[in-house]
Formats: sequence, C-alpha cells, structure tokens
Amino acid sequence: MLQLKDLSFRRGPDRLLEASTLTIYPGWRVGLVGANGCGKSSLFALLRDELHADTGEVTIPAGWEIAHVAQHTPDTDRPAIEFALDGDRELRRLQSELAEAEAAGEGLRQAELHGRLESIGAYEAESRAARLLHGLGFAPGDERRPVNSYSGGWRMRLALARTLMCRSDLLLLDEPTNHLDLDAVIWLEGWLKAYPGTLLLISHDRDFLDAVVGHTLHLEHQRLTLYTGNYSAFERQRAERLAQQQAAYARQQREIAHMHSFVERFRAKASKARQAQSRLKALERLELIAPAHIDSPFRFGFEPAENLPRPLLRLDEAVAGYGERPILDGVGFSLDPGDRIGLLGRNGAGKSTLIKLLAGTLPLQSGRCERAQDLRIGYFAQHQLDQLRPDDSPLTHLRRLDPQATEQALRDYLGGFGFAGDRALEPVAPLSGGEKARLVLALIIRQRPNLLLLDEPTNHLDLEMRQALAEALQEFDGALVLVSHDRHLLRVTSDDLWLVDGGAVRPFDGDLDDYPAWLAGRQFQDEQKGSTAPGPSERGGERKQQRRQAAEARKALQPLRTREKTLERRLGELGERRAALEQELTAPELYEPAAKDRLLKLLAEQRQIQADLDDTEMAWLEVCEAIENFQTDDA
Repeated sequence: MLQLKDLSFRRGPDRLLEASTLTIYPGWRVGLVGANGCGKSSLFALLRDELHADTGEVTIPAGWEIAHVAQHTPDTDRPAIEFALDGDRELRRLQSELAEAEAAGEGLRQAELHGRLESIGAYEAESRAARLLHGLGFAPGDERRPVNSYSGGWRMRLALARTLMCRSDLLLLDEPTNHLDLDAVIWLEGWLKAYPGTLLLISHDRDFLDAVVGHTLHLEHQRLTLYTGNYSAFERQRAERLAQQQAAYARQQREIAHMHSFVERFRAKASKARQAQSRLKALERLELIAPAHIDSPFRFGFEPAENLPRPLLRLDEAVAGYGERPILDGVGFSLDPGDRIGLLGRNGAGKSTLIKLLAGTLPLQSGRCERAQDLRIGYFAQHQLDQLRPDDSPLTHLRRLDPQATEQALRDYLGGFGFAGDRALEPVAPLSGGEKARLVLALIIRQRPNLLLLDEPTNHLDLEMRQALAEALQEFDGALVLVSHDRHLLRVTSDDLWLVDGGAVRPFDGDLDDYPAWLAGRQFQDEQKGSTAPGPSERGGERKQQRRQAAEARKALQPLRTREKTLERRLGELGERRAALEQELTAPELYEPAAKDRLLKLLAEQRQIQADLDDTEMAWLEVCEAIENFQTDDA
C-alpha cells in the first residue's frame, strides 16, 4: 500500500502540506482535487521522488512500477508507435539484452530472453500500442509518422499513450483530458476503469472523475482529507460539512435559490423528450452541488446583450474546409437568441471548423452565410490565449475594451474571475494556462455578445471556475454554440445536441448518455465498409441527393420550428410571471383585510396564468410531436 505518515513539505515560501497521514490500498482509483496552486502536482512530484518532504515519510511498496506523463515530448523523428512502445520499460530492457545476446552469440541467453519476452506479451506489444494510439484519436497510418511532425496537443496525446503502455503498479495522471476531445475522453474513461493497478488522478472534469474514481482525496488548507465515493459523493459530503458552518449557511441558501430559478425556468420543458429530461436533471443536479462550491472565488455573469436580432446568423448550403478539401458540405441552419447548441462528432469531423466558420475566421468555399447587422460574436478558442499581450496586466487588457469604466469598476469585475488586488496589475506573461483562459473569458463576457462560440473553453480551468462558468451561461440570453469534452458543462448549458458527421450537421437523436453507443456503432460501420467504400463519383452523387433532401426537409419543417420557438418563448414568459406572482403572494400584508381586493386580483391572475401555461404547454407538446413524427417519417 501507499502511505504518508505525518508528512509536511513546502515549495519555496509556501507550505503545501502539514502533518498529513494517508493510506491508499492497492487497486484503489483515487481522484485528487483542490484549488489551483494548492499543491496537487507537487504531491505527485514528491511521490515520484522529485521533491522531498520536510518532515514525515512516504512509503511505496518496493518493486512498484510508477508511471506518469512527461510534461515535455522530445523533438525526435522516431515513429509515433516506437515512441509509445518506449513506455514499456521492461520490454525495451529485454529487447536490448536480447540484441546484446544475439551479437555475442549466446544461444542459451537468447532462449531465456525470448521466454521472458513472451511472458510479458512482447509479441502483442505493437498491436497494443496501435490500439492505444487509435483510442486517443490517431488515425490508421498515423502511428508511422515521426513524433516531430505532430503539434503540441497531439504530442501530449503521444506522451499519454507512452504512459499507458507502461505495465505500471501506480499510475499518476495530472489533467490527462486537457488535450483530448470528447471521443478520446470516453475511450480513456473505459481504459482506466479496467486498469488493474493503483491510480491517482488529478482532473477538473467532474463526469470523468465520477466514472473513474472510487475515492476522492481533497487537498485544502495544507491538509489531505480522503472521502469514500466518486466526485459527486465528495461534493455531497463536503456540502453537508460546510452547511454546518453558520458563516457559510446564508450564502448557501442564495446559491440554492439561484439554482431553483433555473430549474423553474425549464420545468415546462420536462416532457419534451430525452434531451429535455436530461437538461432538467442536470439543472436539478446544479442545486445539489452548489453548496459544495459556496467558497468559490469566482463570481461573474453576463450582462444583457444590447440587441437580439432574429435570426442572428443563417447558413445555407455552406461548404467550408481547408485548401481544396471540404470538411463541411451543404450545411444549413439558423441561430436565434436562446438557442443553446452542444456539438458532438468524432475527432476531425469538423466541429472546430464549424465554429471557425460561424466566427468568420474561416471563409466559405461556397454557399451563403447571412449575419444580422447587430450581430456581436464572443469567440473563445485556445489560440486566443497566445494573443494576450504578455507585458500588459489584466486591468490594462480590460481598460482597452472599456475605457469609459472606472478603475474600481474594472477591478471589481476582474475580481470575479480571480484577479483580485494586485493580481489585476501583474503582467500576463507568467500567468498559467488556466489564468489566461479566465482572462480571455472575462474579456469576451465584457463585450456583451449575442452569439457565444466556445471551443473547448474548460481546458486548464479548475472545477470551481467550471462551475462558475456553467452558472453564468445559464443566464446568457443570446445564442450559444459549444464544443467541449466536459460532459457536465454540455449537460447543464445545452438544450440541443447537434452531430457533425460526414460533412453534415444535424440534430443528434439522443442525449449525451447515448453518444458512446453511437460512437461504437459508427466505428463498427467504418470497419464493415472497409474496402467496399463507394468511389468519388458515387459519394458526390450521394452528397448531392442528401443535400437536396435536407433542404426539402428544412423547408417543410420551418413553420413547425418557428411555432415551437414562439411557444417556448411564451412558456418562459408565463413561467417568469407565475414565479413573480408566487413571490408577491408571500407578502404578509396581502392577507390584511384592507388588501382583500388586491389579493383576489392576484389570485385570479395566478389562475389565469396557470391556465395559459397549461394551454401553451399542450400546444408546444403537439408541435414537438409533429416535428418528431416528421423526422421519423423522413428517416
């Protein structure tokens, strides 16, 4: 077992751990959580013997093989699969000894080494490495490309594959999903569930933690606290403890009320189908987890957009790609205020291409893109972190956007994103990736966009910031299009899921829980097609026919879609008025004899609002059913 006994250590002037004792048993999968900068990565370095404790001791069983992901991938022209195979250190050692024995002509030694190689599965190692690379998103054939031909994000995937190749006893993973898309996250989740060794995992992806870990280790105030259960269980237990603290109780109640307002906002949609049901469950879960984040340093929200034209943007027969290779072909849809779209699709299918097209950073190859005159886009992508001016402070960046605001107002705003006090005046250059991402989000939100395009916004963000972003997005009144491997963020912010696949963009038939099955089915179809794939001319004819059919379907569905959106807006308005009436009816003075007439008037209005809600919901359900029937018949 892995043991810490009365362990204390510091890094520079900061004490990270104080007199902590911990036991982790073989086979446990433990999630290590805590605020950014609290010492999680330093604890990993201590377990790897790269840092040393001030007092206390660390005990790791003798002979345990420890694996971790290297932060830097060497610039080498070796094939990717050979680089991954290097992760199996025993394999490489035995292969080296075998080469020496062959060179020396030592027949008996060669036989012995061949036997040992067979016992560790050496002759299936290349196949195992290829499966790891494929699971992490590498296309067939990519495994022979040199390592230095890959970008930084893909090199991090290579480093992860190399780590997983190690037949380790203790696996240390620090934010392994940061450079992965949703498909690779789902694959890694399954791989880690089957991992037989002991796992220590740092992650800010709550769904990933929930699926993988059985214990949660919380590092806070220089203390380690071990909780039984996954991350959601940890949140519940921590919330119960925090609720006992009177100073936190009032703020907790405000958070719960805040979450209730979201649940009420969407309760009328509970019968829509699986997607609406999933949305409602996610919103209700926000209420459950909010108390566990009452001490979060992040508090911000979106100001109402100045204009909300309809539609904000429309694509018609859009074709887009890079060079002469189209990625998206015949795409058509419109975005209205209130649309909240989560994009799904396999790696390379075109999710980011679609976001770039909507943002205007990628030109159309053909088709039309109509943008409203008052369209104001907020676009987040990872490359924007590099566009921050390194010598300028967060305050300077913000003042450049809003020169009329007072310095105090700007500093108050930045404080909600974790740049309080002198942090707002420090240069951007030394900030971490997460801090830069927070600043970019702060700049985007300050511009009051009416169309928000977010391409993997949670990379490098910790759990507290992700929670704050999810809450803020609930109140955003424009249109949202989101690409994220964070399924929790997708669940609580997206009303509709769209699938980007085969050059097309269409509604996904299911919810996030159905997506892994779709992925598996799609992979099976690809394997079945194999060499029987249609030729270029056949594919071209099929695409033309699909585009024609899609255009006809959109035209026939448009009146129903318009009616659906009108009824949804009406449901929202009625729900808000009902909530306001219920609040008014709680006033004690209404029940005094002198206020009888006003009380009767409010009660009558409440009955009428409820009747209107029932009628509107019934009409909305009929429209939804008509749309579903149309799509079923069309399929």
